[in-house]
Amino acid sequence: MIERLPTDLLSGKKVLLGVTGSISAYKSCDIARSLIKRGAQVRVVMTPSALKFVSSLTFEALTGEKVLLDSNEDWSSDHNHIGIGKWADIFVIAPASANTINKLGNGMADTILLSTALAFTKRKLIAPAANTNMLKNPLTEATMKLMSLSGFAFIKPIKGLLACKDEGEGKLEETEEIFYQIARELLQEEYFTYRGVVLTGGGTREKIDDVRFLSNFSSGKMADALALCAYLLGADVFYIRTTQTKLPKGIRTIEVASSQEMQSYLEEAIRESKKGVLKKADLIDNQSKSQLIQKKPYFFSVAAVSDYVAKFPQNGKLKKEMLGKEWSLELIQNRDLLAQSNKHEIYTIGFKAEFDQENAFDNGQNMLQSKRLDAVCLNILGDTVNFGDEKTQMSLLFKEKTIELEHTSKIDTAFKILRTMKENHDS
Repeated sequence: MIERLPTDLLSGKKVLLGVTGSISAYKSCDIARSLIKRGAQVRVVMTPSALKFVSSLTFEALTGEKVLLDSNEDWSSDHNHIGIGKWADIFVIAPASANTINKLGNGMADTILLSTALAFTKRKLIAPAANTNMLKNPLTEATMKLMSLSGFAFIKPIKGLLACKDEGEGKLEETEEIFYQIARELLQEEYFTYRGVVLTGGGTREKIDDVRFLSNFSSGKMADALALCAYLLGADVFYIRTTQTKLPKGIRTIEVASSQEMQSYLEEAIRESKKGVLKKADLIDNQSKSQLIQKKPYFFSVAAVSDYVAKFPQNGKLKKEMLGKEWSLELIQNRDLLAQSNKHEIYTIGFKAEFDQENAFDNGQNMLQSKRLDAVCLNILGDTVNFGDEKTQMSLLFKEKTIELEHTSKIDTAFKILRTMKENHDS
């Protein structure tokens, strides 16, 4: 999915990347490159130990900016531990060694990176990378807990074969996942932060026998885009899908096949999207709690659910010798997941694909009324828009008005849909 993100996604955002003495330091180059490719400005500060693994010249070539080191602090510009912090929107230390974590948690400032972190007052993300025993040491764990209470957010390391040949939890998180978490910190909007967003996506597969099924041409790309964009804007995303696209780990995904499976998980996801806000409200002050509880969740029904299912699905494989030269498959109308979904205290948005250009808007309005929806995203397929395309053109149908969106990428369309919902709903 990361390759589908627009090149101006992080335009105007300023990221300070801290690199410490870890074998994973080379991966920081990929983090910097990913951020720059999406429009961010990146500057780097390194510890003396980090220079043993990657040269400052590498980062200067990638970012076009001078790297801040212990040896080159300059007080005639902002190239110092105070000025560079004022410049940045976020400070990301990736990788963060156990040594740096413990020093930082105890207020030490004996490297330029630590001095910068100690003076930095905005958002701070720490991605540890070290031997498992070093990170699991009670002293390190206690330090990280204290730091979490002091405004630091941690990107958990992953399990795997470490450089020391031990197996355990200590590897730097994948650079793509680190990118997503940085982007979410930079792009989140107060309206969507902590708000539940439930989505269904992809085409359902309805069993005929154990090797055959009924399905459709839905690619799931629009649902994937909406799930990713909602996550980047700060929402708590529950995504029930038939696809397997790689998405940020913070998106709670459930992979299903049939409409029956989708319905069983959908009901639970809608309940959780409402309860999640209430759980978070218990952790904050009364004024913020009142504002948070008002955050009504969204349900985007993007999945192409099969209209019909086999009346008598079979176990095993039906043999063609038994079926003969002609086969009449008896179908029955499927349940309507969207019409039957729980719409109490949740905004419900339907998606409709139409080839009938003459009657498409009337059909969309009928869907809006008959299924008691808050909006319909109408996609008229034909000459310029087809299933599986990277671009799409949507019309957003509300009870009182219609908003036409331009023909653009599905990621850009997803952002526009979400922000249009924000503009048209009160809370």
